[in-house]
Amino acid sequence: MKQDYFILELAHSLHGKSQRLRIPHKFLYGALGICLLLCLLCFGAVKSYSRMLLKVANYDNLQKEAQTMRERYDNLQKKVKQTNEQLASLEMLAQEVSTAYGVKRSLTGTPDLIAEAPLVPTFRETLAEYDYLRTTNLASRARNSFARADANVLPAAWPIFGRLMGGYGQRSDPFSGEGAMHTGIDISAPVGTAVRVTGDGIVRHANWNGGYGRCVIVDHGNGYQTWYAHLSKMDVMEGQEVRQGEVIGRVGSTGRSTGSHLHYEVRIHSTPVNPYRFMQRTVAAKQTSQSDFPF
Repeated sequence: MKQDYFILELAHSLHGKSQRLRIPHKFLYGALGICLLLCLLCFGAVKSYSRMLLKVANYDNLQKEAQTMRERYDNLQKKVKQTNEQLASLEMLAQEVSTAYGVKRSLTGTPDLIAEAPLVPTFRETLAEYDYLRTTNLASRARNSFARADANVLPAAWPIFGRLMGGYGQRSDPFSGEGAMHTGIDISAPVGTAVRVTGDGIVRHANWNGGYGRCVIVDHGNGYQTWYAHLSKMDVMEGQEVRQGEVIGRVGSTGRSTGSHLHYEVRIHSTPVNPYRFMQRTVAAKQTSQSDFPF
C-alpha cells in the first residue's frame, strides 16, 4: 500500500526512547512552496530597491541639469534686458532729436515700396542714426533744446531732495546678498517727506505693488512712465491728472525696504532706464537758463 506521508523518527540519547512523527506529503510540499514564494518576494524587493536607487540617481542628475539650464536662462535674461535698455536709450535719443529739429528719415521710391518698408527701425539702423547724430554734434544741442521746450512732459526733475543712497544697475541685494539688477535709484529722506511728480502725466497706479510697497505710477505719454515706491502715504488716485511739482505721496519704508527712502524709476516702453540721466539734464538746463525748479 502506497503511503502518502513521510516518517520522521526522533530518539533520545540518554533514555533511549524514540518517537515517530508522520509528516504528510502535502505539508512538506506546502512548506517548500512557501519557502520558494518567500525567495521570490525577497528577489522582487531587492530588484525594486535597486530600481528606486537608480531613479534617485537619475533624479539628482536631472536636478543638476535643470539648475544649470536655469542659470543659463538667467544669464540670457540679463543680456536681453541690457540689450533692451540700450535699444530704448537709442530710440529715446532719436525721438528727442526728431522732436527738437524735425529730423525725419524720408523714403524714396514707389508708394508700394514705401508701404512695405518697416515702420520700426532695426537695431543696426538705430545705431547708424546715433553715429550720424554724434558726428554732426546734433545730439547734445538737441537734448538741451528738448529739455527747455518740453520740460513739463519728460520726467526732468528730482522727486525729492535727499542723499542718493543707491544707484541704477547691478548691485548686491540687501536681503539675499546675491547680485541683482537695481532698476531705479534710492534717495534717502525722513518718513513723511513730500514726494513730487517729476513731469506732467496721468496716474495709472496708486496702490500696493508687491515688493514696491505703496507705489504710484505716472504715465507721461510716448511710452514714458515714472515709479515712486515704498511710500508711507499716497495723495493721488488712479486716473488723476498731475502736473510737474505736485505732491503725489510721502516717503516711507513699505514693501521690500530696509529703511526710510524713495525708490524712483523711469521706464520707456516698460523698460527701466537710468533715471539719473534725466535728473542731470534738469541740472544742466537750470545752469543754462538760471531758472529755479518748480519746487
